[in-house]
Amino acid sequence: MNQLTFAEAEYNAKKRKTRREKFLEQMDTLIPWKQLERKIQRHYPKNGQGRHPYPLNVMLRVHCMQLFYNLSDPAMEDSLYEIESMRRFAGLSLSGSIPDETTILKFRHLLERYNLGEALFKEVNRHLDKQGLILKEGSIVDATIIEAPTSTKNENGERDPEMHQTKKGNEWHFGMKMHVGVDDTLGVVHTLTTTSANEHDITQLSELLHGEEGTVWGDAGYRGAEKRPDLKDVEVDWLISQRPGVRKTLRGIAARAEKAKAQVRAKVEHVFLKIKQQFGYAKVRYRGLAKNTNRLYVLAGFANLLTCKKFLLT
Repeated sequence: MNQLTFAEAEYNAKKRKTRREKFLEQMDTLIPWKQLERKIQRHYPKNGQGRHPYPLNVMLRVHCMQLFYNLSDPAMEDSLYEIESMRRFAGLSLSGSIPDETTILKFRHLLERYNLGEALFKEVNRHLDKQGLILKEGSIVDATIIEAPTSTKNENGERDPEMHQTKKGNEWHFGMKMHVGVDDTLGVVHTLTTTSANEHDITQLSELLHGEEGTVWGDAGYRGAEKRPDLKDVEVDWLISQRPGVRKTLRGIAARAEKAKAQVRAKVEHVFLKIKQQFGYAKVRYRGLAKNTNRLYVLAGFANLLTCKKFLLT
């Protein structure tokens, strides 16, 4: 049994919970830990394979916190030494050993090597499906740009070759795109793909449909979807918004119909808000699409849990 440290004793005596503590307690309750651990277990080093590994549940919790707060590997190690609530979430103590940045890095690389981000996302959705929270009547599709560094001051002297430049409105952006399909009732992400930023949104539409929806909602970027060869056999009601110039000229019923479409499509923006603002992933942290995609899958799983928290916490 580990001896109680001064930091832990003082923490036990404090008079109120911080926002970080409340958030970590909430995520601790929402995340289906055992199911996620089973997806990683077969790939995780056993005792006798290299140096003695930390328990899987500890490293998974550390990795989740790293994504909650968008921390680098060194910053995550520092946080574990400095912040008692984060140590408790991970089941660690200053009187024991704390994972260093290399250990944290290797765990992340393990998830990337076996594409476990997508597996964890699907496991979260299976968990939600068992609770009756995955609805398939209709899908909303949309995409958002994740910025990437434009500097060439790096080892290769060049920008990331998998990221590209695109113009949105009157502004140029360099980076990647995250494309999502969400249900039109709760706004739960059921499908996710990524491309470079210069890829048109409509090219990913067939990948974003699960095949059971009767209605598809999208912004003006998806106009003409029903004419595409890869979608000719998809039998759905296409509720695609008019282009901005056309919308300005509409009056009466037509204007109200466009407003109704926008109100439904707003659910997909909540996903982007959680990933880019709450979890801070508005700019890529890694080079290449694969590593960033792996991370976005896990963040989409977290976003789904937060979307459904009022049902799960009851």
